[in-house]
Amino acid sequence: MQAEKATTIYEKSKPGRRASTLPVLDVPDVSVEDLLPASAIRKTPPRLPEISEPEIVRHYNKLSRRNFDLDSGFYPLGSCTMKHNPKLHERAAALPGFARLHPLQSSERAQGALELMYNLEGALSEITGLPHVSLQPSAGSHGELAGVLLTKAYHEDRGETRTKVLAPDTSHGTNPATVTMAGYETVKVATNERGGVDLDDLREKATTDVACLMLTNPNTLGLFDENIEEIAKIMHDVGATLYYDGANLNAVMGISRPGDMGFDIVHMNLHKSFTQPHGGGGPGSGPIAVSERMAPYLPKPRIVKKEGRFRYDFDQPKSIGRLRGFQGNFGVFVRTYAYICSLGGEGLKAASETAVLNANYMLEKGKQNERVNKYLPVAFDRTAKHEYVLSAAESKRQLDVRATDIAKRLLDLGYHPPTIYFPLLVDEALMIEPTETETMETLDGFIEALDQILEEAEKDPAFVQNAPYTTPVRRLDEAAAARSPVVTQDLDLLP
Repeated sequence: MQAEKATTIYEKSKPGRRASTLPVLDVPDVSVEDLLPASAIRKTPPRLPEISEPEIVRHYNKLSRRNFDLDSGFYPLGSCTMKHNPKLHERAAALPGFARLHPLQSSERAQGALELMYNLEGALSEITGLPHVSLQPSAGSHGELAGVLLTKAYHEDRGETRTKVLAPDTSHGTNPATVTMAGYETVKVATNERGGVDLDDLREKATTDVACLMLTNPNTLGLFDENIEEIAKIMHDVGATLYYDGANLNAVMGISRPGDMGFDIVHMNLHKSFTQPHGGGGPGSGPIAVSERMAPYLPKPRIVKKEGRFRYDFDQPKSIGRLRGFQGNFGVFVRTYAYICSLGGEGLKAASETAVLNANYMLEKGKQNERVNKYLPVAFDRTAKHEYVLSAAESKRQLDVRATDIAKRLLDLGYHPPTIYFPLLVDEALMIEPTETETMETLDGFIEALDQILEEAEKDPAFVQNAPYTTPVRRLDEAAAARSPVVTQDLDLLP
């Protein structure tokens, strides 16, 4: 049965109800007109909901339970790394010295916060194998833009005019968007039969007018590129930089480092690889780490330590400038630093190894299931890293059930769907990322859910085609929702 439609707090409002009563005034009464200028005083009172305290608590508690999140169930959203966020991090971020710190606090009165950021930069430098870090970018895509702007500044400083940026056809959609925003032309590079970069195509397109190659490794097929050293050589031989999209860093932390692979610039998604509650808009954080030759162009100010004290250094004449107000999403920094310190180097490595193990366990479990393997074969069947991609092309051909139908039916069975229809080179793609914190029973249960859905489709395809049945809303016009979102409500139209 479909869940009850949600209502707003305004629709519950009844005249005269209130959640609190102010105490009797025990100080001299002063008119608001005597305290504020006329320009700051409303002409009419705001329309606030009139509602009792229990109704408020129940309303928002009920709304919170309509969300599907990591605390609700399995969330195998490929290439998004929706991993568990330990509650310890929330306690650290809520410490008064961090939570109540004002962004305009002078550096002399914020030494603890600066020390945390300085140490976090050092830890991220060690993890990526690159010596210099900026924490400023607000999210992964913001980090991408910062990295490509650094590349632009680097080439312009050398008197070079380059117009193109290469990106594999497995790249995240943000890569070509970033390239366009930075004023470059995107040139697509093909994928070979092993799921890696096609070297012949890369050599043909790696010309002296190319500024850089944006590469995710492991890529969005969940595969580590077997030719990464040769790829780095090809790009460096034409004077281009090599950019690492760190969205999939969760697969390699403590095992291999982008800097050692030959990358010049890396962005990290702290809200993915280092645990953060995210999805639905953040907050995120996308620091960048760079090699020595890219360091002069990093955003400013940078945090420096001199004579035991921390301060901002604005003396960066070649910097691309500030990317945002202040230094970034500080609460995310605290959670990330707590995660890194609580796990340590060996712990980070173990997390990545377990994420890879879980992905490959699920991959093999699915291959052993006759029905899943028949209708949802693996797109590129070799050892995966943290995620892998199935194709529902056979399910579509034999059962008339598409990837989106399977994703919708998974909602009824208590699972968040995997990423679908991405990467684009896989027909009817289902991209699955289990992460390291899920149990074997959960992984088995997900494969059994896929088996159940396919069995239902064999008997009655329409049943799966019309799913979901238990969610607050059924099938949405997803294109209209994305292109014309309605996120406000006209209060005058309410009863």
